[in-house]
Amino acid sequence: MARYTGPTTKISRRFGQPIFGSNKSFEKRPFPPGQHGPRARRGKVSEYGTGLAEKQKLRFMYGLMEKQFRRAFEKAKSQRGVTGTIFLQILESRLDSVVYQLGFAKTRQAARQFVNHGHIRVNGQKVDIPSFVVSPGDEIEVKDSTSSRQLATRTMEANRTRNVPDWMTRSDESFKGVVNRLPTREEMQQEVNEQLIVEFYSRF
Repeated sequence: MARYTGPTTKISRRFGQPIFGSNKSFEKRPFPPGQHGPRARRGKVSEYGTGLAEKQKLRFMYGLMEKQFRRAFEKAKSQRGVTGTIFLQILESRLDSVVYQLGFAKTRQAARQFVNHGHIRVNGQKVDIPSFVVSPGDEIEVKDSTSSRQLATRTMEANRTRNVPDWMTRSDESFKGVVNRLPTREEMQQEVNEQLIVEFYSRF
């Protein structure tokens, strides 16, 4: 499936936050792109435009194309509970997102590549599908090979200041992580108003 491969800094500046992770270029110019930069006049955004922007922001965060993103939303909508929270849980439970949260990759984009290249095992079995949804109790392990574990080691060392979320645990020695439970709303994306996305899709 096609992925966004354009300029990441421009996207981060559009939404006013580092969508793709730490970005020095964004830190130097944390204002919307355009000829007049921070002095440019911005018109009032409609409710539709606000919902669309929130949807696009979350979609870029997880690196999904519209069809895949919408499919995840429809899955959340079909389940009992708060649709917005369930939707975020589905996105967070994707294998590439879990690998990123465990600290085995620096960004979700890097985690997707790490999974695609066959470096990850789930419950002892090779899984190279980034969209694979893990469940509570699943064990995620970096493949027992020199190249795989060297890559993970470098990233784990660089990510020492980023803690593993409370809903998972990681063993540095064995390069394994366990999904203990689903994340609560407070443990997921705080920069996103998922209700705006629910309202946006309810228009169609």
